[in-house]
Amino acid sequence: MLTTILALVVSAAIDSTTLFIGDQTDLHLQATCEVGEQVQFPVLDEQLIPGIEIVDKTIIDTTTLKDGRVQYNQYVTLTSFEDSLFYIEPLSFVSGDQTIQSEALTLNVVQPFEVDTADMAITDIKDVYKAPIWWWGILRWVLLALGVVGVSVGGYYFITYLRSRFGKREEDALLPTEPLRPAEEVALEKLDVIREQKIWQSGQQKEYHTQLTDVVREYIARRFGVSSTEQTSDETLRAMRPLLSEKKELFEQLRKMLTLADLVKFAKWTATPDENELSLRNAYTFVKETTVESLEDGQSPTV
Repeated sequence: MLTTILALVVSAAIDSTTLFIGDQTDLHLQATCEVGEQVQFPVLDEQLIPGIEIVDKTIIDTTTLKDGRVQYNQYVTLTSFEDSLFYIEPLSFVSGDQTIQSEALTLNVVQPFEVDTADMAITDIKDVYKAPIWWWGILRWVLLALGVVGVSVGGYYFITYLRSRFGKREEDALLPTEPLRPAEEVALEKLDVIREQKIWQSGQQKEYHTQLTDVVREYIARRFGVSSTEQTSDETLRAMRPLLSEKKELFEQLRKMLTLADLVKFAKWTATPDENELSLRNAYTFVKETTVESLEDGQSPTV
């Protein structure tokens, strides 16, 4: 999401690309330029676009980078009360006589899950209270007997479970263990299978992007210790941002891949053939450039 003209670099990124109605997320605007160069940020009113409201925005703060350049940052808090997939056109930054635009963004606003209680019924217990007193005596003994039987059966199965569980552990401890295969080796092997199948060409786009992101999420969990398989895309990206602070382009490729997958799976978005191929290439690049060897050597393997 970076756009560059000469020494000026601008970006616009949304923390959460999928949002429940009424929830809030931050739009991060950033511009990096040489010392003394003035940058005018996009002028924002009460709405970013029709349907997306601006709740709050910070003042533009300034940070001096190690290379001597200056970085400007602004955070804009957004919300929406419409169930829709919004397209946000590129935002314009102005420096001197140059106008530079960020990339376009999308924000998917969805309804929270609802529970339909129309068919739920409450059992009428008035007839129970009207039962004769002698019936309660019989029922009490029946319940007591069932409780004793239940505890006995439960205790038996619990003891059996403990014996099988710990007995199995002792047996497993005596067996030789195979070394765990490297995370990148497993991930690249699965990506090769996805590349060979190309199921998106037969209209199975949702299955294609699900398989692709599952491979990347499993790799992230093993390589970085981030529980990506149990997180949403936004939660995964927030956890990965500081880990890829030195590889911003790689982080953007990961974000685009996860965002496109969410659009295809949840918003019935139809991706183009180029977008499908790009997501696969981004997955290969992400795995290869985040192996232990790549991060230590500072090298970027080709896909």
